[in-house]
Amino acid sequence: MARPQTDIEAGRAELLEVVDDLIRKRGAVDISMSDLAAAAGMSPSNLYRFFDSKEALLEAVAERFFDEKVRIMVEVTESDLPVRDKMYEYFARRFVVMVEKYEAEPELLKSYLEIGQQYFEVVRGYVDLGDHYLALIVAEAMEQGYFTGLSIDEAVSLINQMVHCYTNPEAIVYIGMNKLRVEKLARIIDAIFNGLGAQASAELTKEPIIKIVS
Repeated sequence: MARPQTDIEAGRAELLEVVDDLIRKRGAVDISMSDLAAAAGMSPSNLYRFFDSKEALLEAVAERFFDEKVRIMVEVTESDLPVRDKMYEYFARRFVVMVEKYEAEPELLKSYLEIGQQYFEVVRGYVDLGDHYLALIVAEAMEQGYFTGLSIDEAVSLINQMVHCYTNPEAIVYIGMNKLRVEKLARIIDAIFNGLGAQASAELTKEPIIKIVS
């Protein structure tokens, strides 16, 4: 008789907590299915009832890591906020979540970032998803006259580069939370809306004057 889906989901959630514990103890060391089974006190064959492969386990770990950020992206893009406020909330709320995770367990976050680099193909889908939701906000802004002279893809690329420090968890580690403030982010968003358009783009495409100092 098949287990009820709710039991499977509850078992997966418990196993992901075990993954957390293993990473706390061992850092960003590759965790095998046998390692996880032993730590959970179950046989490898029983573990495969919850995750049918190492890839399925990694996908579940990534889904759990990004779950709150995805929820924020959906809530913000579907909200009735003015488009400028919507873009600010889109970045600010995810940044606050990232800071809270770092403050709660900095070493655990660092280890997950290392694991994410090792298995970037699993993470890539969430990066693309972020661009998708940002593109929805950009398209809405364009309907209101912002970002003239740019395509949606161009605007998304430029905006991502301008707010990179607020979307990259490693920036918290290397730059420091004292320098990364949501108040600064608000001013960056204002600068994006006020300056990212046809006139600004025309200035940027001019050949730069580079002076070589010997």
